[in-house]
Amino acid sequence: MDKISSIFGSMVFNDTVMKERLPKDTYKALKKNMEEGTTLTREVANIVANAMKNWALEKGATHFTHWFQPMTGITAEKHDSFITPSADGGVIMEFSGKELIKGEPDASSFPSGGIRATFEARGYTNWDPSSFAFIKEHTLCIPTAFCSYRGEALDKKTPLLRSMEALNVQALRILKLFGQYEVKRVVSTIGAEQEYFLINKDLFDKRKDLIYCGRTLFGAKPPKNQELDDHYFGAIKPRVNAYMEELDEELWKLGIYVKTEHNEVAPSQHELAPVFTTSNIATDHNQMTMEIMKKVAANHGLVCLLHEKPFAGVNGSGKHVNWSLSTDTGENLLSPGKNPAGNLRFLLFLCAVIKAVDEYQDLLRVSVASPGNDHRLGGNEAPPAIISMFIGEDLENILTAIEKGEAYTETQDRTMNIGISLPQFKRDTTDRNRTSPFAFTGNKFEFRMPGSGASISCPSYMLNVTVAESLRQFSDILESSKDMEASVKELIKGTVAKHKRIIFNGNNYSEEWVAMADSRGLLNLKSAVDALPHFSKDKNLELFKTHCIFTEVEVRARQEIILREYCNILNIEALTMTDMVNKDILPAVSGYIKALTDTALGKKALSADLSCDLEKELIGNLSSISLSLHRSVQELDNALIEVNAIEELFTTAEYYNKKVLSIMKEIRIAADTLETMTASSSWPFPAYGELLFSV
Repeated sequence: MDKISSIFGSMVFNDTVMKERLPKDTYKALKKNMEEGTTLTREVANIVANAMKNWALEKGATHFTHWFQPMTGITAEKHDSFITPSADGGVIMEFSGKELIKGEPDASSFPSGGIRATFEARGYTNWDPSSFAFIKEHTLCIPTAFCSYRGEALDKKTPLLRSMEALNVQALRILKLFGQYEVKRVVSTIGAEQEYFLINKDLFDKRKDLIYCGRTLFGAKPPKNQELDDHYFGAIKPRVNAYMEELDEELWKLGIYVKTEHNEVAPSQHELAPVFTTSNIATDHNQMTMEIMKKVAANHGLVCLLHEKPFAGVNGSGKHVNWSLSTDTGENLLSPGKNPAGNLRFLLFLCAVIKAVDEYQDLLRVSVASPGNDHRLGGNEAPPAIISMFIGEDLENILTAIEKGEAYTETQDRTMNIGISLPQFKRDTTDRNRTSPFAFTGNKFEFRMPGSGASISCPSYMLNVTVAESLRQFSDILESSKDMEASVKELIKGTVAKHKRIIFNGNNYSEEWVAMADSRGLLNLKSAVDALPHFSKDKNLELFKTHCIFTEVEVRARQEIILREYCNILNIEALTMTDMVNKDILPAVSGYIKALTDTALGKKALSADLSCDLEKELIGNLSSISLSLHRSVQELDNALIEVNAIEELFTTAEYYNKKVLSIMKEIRIAADTLETMTASSSWPFPAYGELLFSV
């Protein structure tokens, strides 16, 4: 315990450090900015910058960087040293408020979706005081937003900050109607469960597909997968445990609230989960977590895979975004309390979420759209692509009673009795539904659709802004009411009646649900290409405009960036696939055919009576499948030539989705069949069994 306390947050310029190092007036001004969004003066920034510099130097830092999150999906940083030349030919260590507030990376070299031309290089990073600065590898990292020369958002942090403010404004309107004038701020909070795979580095280095694509493009099913359910929550292996221990320490130093870790369902798959914190900080922490997970893995001869589906036939990896709403007075606005049926404030916020998810189900689907996640969603391991909500039997009964104008009485005794003399406890008001995309789990919603390698920013700001819109509409109605309680009840009743179609507490994997969802009018956007056109629908553009999240230019730019990334990823995968087949698989199979031929000839040399039927049959089958594989690769090459000639981006993405992926599937089937027929000593790559069971 003493060790954890001594290292936790030791590399973070956090509230404790600021209290110690900043003058009282400066500290108060900075805290007011963090909590209320007030403007900071240059004088305050200079004092903060000097204190940051001195603290960082004492910790061994030599450089500083504006740490930001461009549309690449990973973080970016440009390091500058603290040194400034002095008149006597030496150096002094300086860091000004101007350098703290503003940086200038090259904006033309990051994805901009056409906002910036190649020759328009200027972009700005802008200090985000709401997220603490930290030290990473002798560099002071200052969390920042990233924008173009004209102020358009070029990153994942800016829309999240905008959405948090929009949600705060609308939630405060509701709370004032309930007489809660003491609340000054409402924030969305997140705990992001992070799933990942660990495999041996020496095996990783022998797989071009893992190196270039982050996932295996080939791999026959091993004799054992996850069918025995023995890996889930099983004893953690010593090597993995050593990795987790080092990972914990590195994350704790950065003030990241890592709490839970365990084996996941698939072999070599694991999960890490933090304690809740505000959406902005949670997003920063998750980006740091993914980076450090990979670095720590290298120290143990391992590679951490964060792709949504690195192995076919076993569970993929998600990032469950547990989302809730909290006040600065410490209340969770999604907590039902002891009497949820009588808790009108809770029911109103619950209905705001129900309304938001129903009306903007397309945006929630857009928020998790990627080629990697397309392999995972709907695979009986993750939610399907149809958005629905699980709220549990009790809450559904409460809402149904309200809709029908009936009284609700809870009759269940929640005391758990399992038939033996153990300490008693009360079971939760809802069960869990692992098949639901968006499930209420007691005092929060678990959005299960995001992929493991994605930033949680996009799902977060989509949830924030859509719920903010529900609250805005509710406030407009209630603020003119003369009977608050009656109006709230009527509003809840009407919302339930209109939006109950989005609530489904059953098995989301069943074919019956697909048909039922269709009859309810719910969207079934099976792929990223199906989902992404919805980003710029008129109703969604109006939503973003109303709450100052995006301009239309920014929306269309993001749409283009995501589509272009989709096409680029599939192009890389297709090229990697053809390279592996032509340079590795076909030569390996040809070599094995030669070995079989030599064996047959050897038999004949020994005795004309020895049968060579086995070798002949294997050679015939291998030759036939190899020829089919070769022709499929030629077909893929031709498809890539065709797709590169298409100019319109949506058409290009659709071609990749419908044509290129289908050919790649055929190639994989043929190659995996060859793997099952070829001697292990002749196959050019480590097999799934080695990759999944060797750590």
